[in-house]
Amino acid sequence: RSLVVVSLPASESPVSPHAAAEDVEVGGVQGREALERLRNVIGRLAAAWRPATAEESFEIVRRRLFQPMTDPEQFKARDVVARAFAELYRTQAGEFPAECREAEYERRVKAAYPIHPEVFDRLYGDWATLVTFQRTRGVLRLMAAVLHSLWERQDRSPLILPSTIPIDDSRVRFELTRYLSDNWMPVIERDVDGPESLPARLDSEVPNLGRYGACRRVARTIYLGSAPTITAAHRGIEDRRIKLGCVAPGESPAVFGDALRRLAAQATYVYSDGARYWYAPQPNVTSLAGDRAEQLRQQPERVAQEVERRVREEVRRERGEFQGIHPFPQSSQDVPDEPQARLVVLRISEPHVRDGESPAQAMAQQILDGRGSQPRVYRNSLVFLAVDRARLQDLDEAVRRYLAWDSVLGDREALNLDPHQTRTAEHEREAADATVKARIPEAFQWLLVPVQLDPHSGQPDPKAEATWKAIRLQGGDSLAVRASRRLVNEGLLYPQLGATNLRMELDRIPLWRGDHVEIRQLLEDFARYVYLPRLRDPAVLIGAVRDGLALLTWEQDSFAYAESFDERTGRYRGLRVAQGVQLSETEPVGLLVRPEVARRQLDLGAPAVVRPDGRAGEVSPTSAPTPETAAPPQTAQALRRFYGVKELNPTRAGAEAGEIAREIIVHLTNLPGAEVRVTLEIQATVPQGIPDNVVCTVTENSRTLKFTSHGFEKE
Repeated sequence: RSLVVVSLPASESPVSPHAAAEDVEVGGVQGREALERLRNVIGRLAAAWRPATAEESFEIVRRRLFQPMTDPEQFKARDVVARAFAELYRTQAGEFPAECREAEYERRVKAAYPIHPEVFDRLYGDWATLVTFQRTRGVLRLMAAVLHSLWERQDRSPLILPSTIPIDDSRVRFELTRYLSDNWMPVIERDVDGPESLPARLDSEVPNLGRYGACRRVARTIYLGSAPTITAAHRGIEDRRIKLGCVAPGESPAVFGDALRRLAAQATYVYSDGARYWYAPQPNVTSLAGDRAEQLRQQPERVAQEVERRVREEVRRERGEFQGIHPFPQSSQDVPDEPQARLVVLRISEPHVRDGESPAQAMAQQILDGRGSQPRVYRNSLVFLAVDRARLQDLDEAVRRYLAWDSVLGDREALNLDPHQTRTAEHEREAADATVKARIPEAFQWLLVPVQLDPHSGQPDPKAEATWKAIRLQGGDSLAVRASRRLVNEGLLYPQLGATNLRMELDRIPLWRGDHVEIRQLLEDFARYVYLPRLRDPAVLIGAVRDGLALLTWEQDSFAYAESFDERTGRYRGLRVAQGVQLSETEPVGLLVRPEVARRQLDLGAPAVVRPDGRAGEVSPTSAPTPETAAPPQTAQALRRFYGVKELNPTRAGAEAGEIAREIIVHLTNLPGAEVRVTLEIQATVPQGIPDNVVCTVTENSRTLKFTSHGFEKE
C-alpha cells in the first residue's frame, strides 16, 4: 500500500502525500521505514522548486535572452559603459541613492549588463511580492517582450533602464498588467505611456524635456517601481531612485527633476508624499482640484470676488499716504468728492493696456469727470490703480487654483479623503495662496495719474490739455504703500509742502486774486486743478502757510497774513508778518498777501495790533495803517455780472447740464465773494394731452425736488 501511494503523482492525488502516508496501516519496522523514505523524497522534490536568488536570476535571464560574450571587444564595451555610469553616480552623488557611488555597484552593472541592475531590483524586489508573479518565468517573459520591442525600434541606449522599457508596446503592457487589476489600463494610457498620454504631451510642449523624452521616462520609472506596492505601508519610489532609473551618462539629472515636478502637478493618477511618488488606479486630489479649477473658467465672477476680497483686506490694513482708498467702484457715484488724496483701485474687468484703447483709462476718466450726474469738483485728489491686461491671465490661473484646492478641503468628508490626501490638499492650498499673494502686486502694476503738462518742457501748465500719466509699479510692498511711495518720489503727491514751494506756486500760475488770496480759496485750488501739486490733505497746505508766515525772510520766500481786506479804504486788517498764526485745518480764515503789497502798507505806518501773546502793542511805523495813506481807488470799471441762457436737448439734458456746470458754473463759483444763481425752466406741450398717471408722477416728483413753482395747464 505504501508503494501505491508513492507511485501516485502529487498532482493526481486527492490528498497530500504526507496525509496519505499517515493513513497507511504501518506494521512494525518496515512500515515506519517506508514512511520515512516517502518524506525524504517529498522533501527533495520541494527543495528543487525554491526560487532562485536575484544574482542567479540575472544569469538565468542573460543566458536565456542573450548569446554569451566571447569577443574581447564586447567585454571592453561592457566595461566602458559600466565605468561611465559609475562615474556619473560618483560625480553627482547627491542626485542618486547612496549605494550607487560604491565600487560594488559598478560590479553589479557589469554582472547585469546590458540590463541595468535597477530593473532587476524592481522586478525581484517589488513585483515578486505579487502572489501571481513568478520570479523567474515572469521576469523572463517580460524582458523577452522588452528586448523584442527595443530591437524592433533599434533602440541604442547604453543599458536597458527602467525608463527605456516601452510600456506603450502592447506586448510589454500585457506583461506589466496581467498581474494587476483591470483598472490599471486607464492609468497607463492617460498618465504613463502612449501617444495620447500626459507625459507625451508635456514632452512635446517643453523642448528641453522633449529632447530627452524626460516625462515619459520618468513616468515609466515610477510605474515600474510603484504599481505592485500600492497596498504596502511604505509605498512609492524615492525621487533619487527615479533619477537612477532615468539618467544616462551625458544627461543632466535636473532635467528629469523638472519633468518629475511637472508630472506630479498635472497627472491624474500620480501621488506624492515628500520625496516619494507612486501611481494608483484612483484619481488623485490633484486631478480633482485641476478639474475644479478648469470649471471655474466659466465663473469669472468668483475669481473677481476672491481678488477683490484680498485687495480690500490689504488696503484696509495699510493705506500708505492716502487718506482714502476706494477699491473696485461700480460707478463714479461710489467715489466721494472730497479734497483728501484718494486711491481708486479699478476692477479686473477694466485692465490697463499700454498701447491701445485702455478700459482702465476710460473708467478713470469717467470717475474723474463727475460723481454720478454731478461734475466732480476735487479732481486733483484722485489717482487710479489698474491691473495689467498681460498679467491678468496669470492672476486668474493662480486664483482658480487656490479656489479649487479650498473647495476640495471644504468637501473632504464628502470626498472621503484619507489623511495623506488631506495633507496634500492643505499643502497645495498653502502653495496656491502664496502664489496669489505674489501675483496680485504683479498684476496691479499701473498707476494712472491725471496731469496737465506742457508738451515741450514737461512742467505743469494750466493752459495745457489734461492727459494721463501711466506709471509702472515694482516691488513687493502692499499696493497702497507701493503706490504712494512712487507718487511721492515722482513729485505727484506731497505729504509735506515747503513754504517756499507754496510761494513759487502762488507766483507761477499765478494763484493770487489781485494782491491777495483767501486761504480757503487756496485749499479749493489745490484740490481742484491737476496742474497744481497734489496734496495728501488740506493740513499739508495749512502747514506750509504756517511755516511761511513764521519766516523772517518772508519778503523773499513767503507771504504776509491779513485777517481781511477793507475795500472802502483799500487796506488790510490785522496784517501780520514774520510771526506765527494759529489757523484751523478744517475752517481756515484769513488772507495771504503779496509781500510787496504788505511792505508798502507796513512802511506807511499803522495803529497798534494784537501781538501773538494777546497783549496790545504800541503804534509802530511798520504796522499802523492810516486813512490818509489808503491805496488809491481803481480807475478801470470792473465787470461784475454774468448772465447766460441755453436751450437744452431734452434727451441729453443731464449730460449738457453737467457740462455747463463743469465748464462755466465752477469758474464763477470759485471767484471770491461770488453769488451764483442757477435756475432750470421746463416747458412741455403735449397736443394729445397728458395722461393722469404722468400728471400724478410729475407733480409728486416736483414737490419732492422742491420746485419753486410747478403745475399743469389746459392750454
